[in-house]
Amino acid sequence: MSRFSPDNPLRVCYFGTYRASYTRNQIILKGLQAQPDVTVTVCHATLWQGIEDRVAQASGGWRRPAFWRRVAEAYRQLIRRHRAAPDYDVMLIGYPGQFDAFLGRRLAHARGRPVALDILMSLHLVAEERGLIAAHPTTGRLIFRLEQSGLRRPDLLIAENPEYGQYIAAKYDLPAEQFRFVPHGADETVFHPRPVQPPLDHFRVTYHGGYLPSHGMDAILGAAALLRDDENVRFHFYGSGPEKERIVRLADEWALPNVTFHGFVSQDELLDSLAQAHVCLGVFGTTRQAQFTIQNKVWEGLAMGRAVVSGDSPTIRAALADRQEVYLIERDDPAALAAALRALRDDPAWRERMAAAGHTRYLAGNSIAAVGRQMKEALLMLVEDF
Repeated sequence: MSRFSPDNPLRVCYFGTYRASYTRNQIILKGLQAQPDVTVTVCHATLWQGIEDRVAQASGGWRRPAFWRRVAEAYRQLIRRHRAAPDYDVMLIGYPGQFDAFLGRRLAHARGRPVALDILMSLHLVAEERGLIAAHPTTGRLIFRLEQSGLRRPDLLIAENPEYGQYIAAKYDLPAEQFRFVPHGADETVFHPRPVQPPLDHFRVTYHGGYLPSHGMDAILGAAALLRDDENVRFHFYGSGPEKERIVRLADEWALPNVTFHGFVSQDELLDSLAQAHVCLGVFGTTRQAQFTIQNKVWEGLAMGRAVVSGDSPTIRAALADRQEVYLIERDDPAALAAALRALRDDPAWRERMAAAGHTRYLAGNSIAAVGRQMKEALLMLVEDF
C-alpha cells in the first residue's frame, strides 16, 4: 500500500523546457492535478518558440551563438526556479525533455530524489521522418548521440505504449525494465459531445491536425477522389503543416468538388465542426511514428462522441476494438478508406453504436483523470523503489 494519501500527497516537480501548450503536457499536468493524493510544482522555462523554430534550429540554426545564448538563459531560469521550488518526491520531465534530462538528473539527485522522463516521441525518429536527418546528417548524428545520452540519465522512462518503448529501448540499447507506459488521451474539458448534430442532407467527414508525412494525407485525398461523384460525401480539413501546400495543390489539380480546406479556426468553430462530423479521421501514414502511436486526433474524435476511422496497427488494436470502438483500415489505401466511409454512411445505427462504445472506452482509459492516474501509478513505483 502506498504511503501517500490526500493528507500526505505525492509531490511532483514538473520540470523542463517542455512545450507548455502541447496537448500531452497539458493532459499530464491536469491529470496529475486531478488526483486527490498528488500535488504538482511547475518548474518550467521557455526555450522553443514553436515547430518552425525547432525545425530551423535542427536545420543548422543550432550552430549560431544566438541559439546557445537562448539555451544558457533557459537553463539559468530552470536552475533558479528549481532552487526556489519546495521539496518534492519525484521529478517528472515533460516532453520534449531528452536534453533537459542532463540538468534534471543533477538537480533532482542533489536533493536525493528520482527522475522520470516522459519520452512521448523519439526526437531522432521525428527528425528522420521529416527529412531533417537526410538534409543535415551532422545534425542527425548529434541528435542521436544527445538523445541516447539523455535517455540514460533518468531513473524511469515513460513511453506511450510497449511497442514504442521496445523500439526506443532497442534503438538506444536501454534496459526494458526501465520503461513504464502511459497512453495518449484527450482533454475532455475541451473535447466532449456538443449539442450540435451532423447534417441530414450530406455525409460529413472531418480531418483536423497537422499536415505531416506520418498522417497519410494522400490516402485521405485519394479517398475523396474516389468519392468525387458521390455528392452525399463531403470532406472538411482543419489545420496546417508542412504538407498542406502540396495537398491543397493536388486537390486543385484534381478539381475535387467535395473537399473544403478551412485552415486554422477558432476553438469553438473546430469543436462544432467535429461535433457535426458523421466520421472523424485519424492517421493513415505508414511511417514508424504513425504506427507506434495512437495520435491525439483519434482520442479527440472519440472524446467528441464521433465515429473514428484510422489506419490499422498492432498499437491501436491493443487499445481499441476494430469495428466496435473504431473502424481500422489498411494504411495508405484510399480505396479502403472510401469503402469504410460508404459502410458507415449506409449503416447509421452501427456507426452510432461504434461512436458510443469508443467514447466509453476513451473515458475509461484516456481521459484527463485516467491518464493522470496511470502517470501517478508509474511515479509511485519509482518513488517506492528509489
